[in-house]
Amino acid sequence: MYQPSHFAQHEPAALQALMHEHPLAVLVTLQDGLPTADHIPLEFDPASNALRGHVARANPLWRAAQGQPVLAVFTGPQAYVSPSWYPSKAATHKVVPTWNYTVVHAQGVLRAVDDAPWLHALVSRLTAHHERPQARPWAVADAPDDYVQQMLRAIVGIEIAVTTLVGKWKLSQNRSAGDRAGVVAGLQQGDAQACATAALMQDAASPAP
Repeated sequence: MYQPSHFAQHEPAALQALMHEHPLAVLVTLQDGLPTADHIPLEFDPASNALRGHVARANPLWRAAQGQPVLAVFTGPQAYVSPSWYPSKAATHKVVPTWNYTVVHAQGVLRAVDDAPWLHALVSRLTAHHERPQARPWAVADAPDDYVQQMLRAIVGIEIAVTTLVGKWKLSQNRSAGDRAGVVAGLQQGDAQACATAALMQDAASPAP
């Protein structure tokens, strides 16, 4: 990933928060010599520095990527930036559109986990986490045990021992304070993604002069 120093995000808490809040990763692997992308919810365990998830047993990923280096891409808030939002436009007209975004790239080695108790614990944790906002959260235990066991046999776990965690927060850090304020104001008039991007811009440290 192209990474200018002013966009680099090094704070572990920020990287982990993005993965936690936006867990649907694009998992890039090589299969038969070609890059392949699968979209898989992954949980990050900071204690073991590992990502965990599961795929359908019919998915060739777990066999093809066993023991291989892989890349998981987590995308956070992102939005288009109009040059009309820059106050500097009126003075110089030397402005162009861009895109602000946040992303985390996690690299590591994948191993397949074909173990029913491990999978049961994983899907129980994932379900509890994602059901938490519901008025009446559903739990794995709500389904008949024989059905749960049948479903577990249809999936295989994956665990990625993370070797590199890189974050990029492209939030107009290379613009003047006035231009950044103009972008924030413009984004705040947009959709939820734009508003979330504006909020991150307001929180961004080390503003440009």
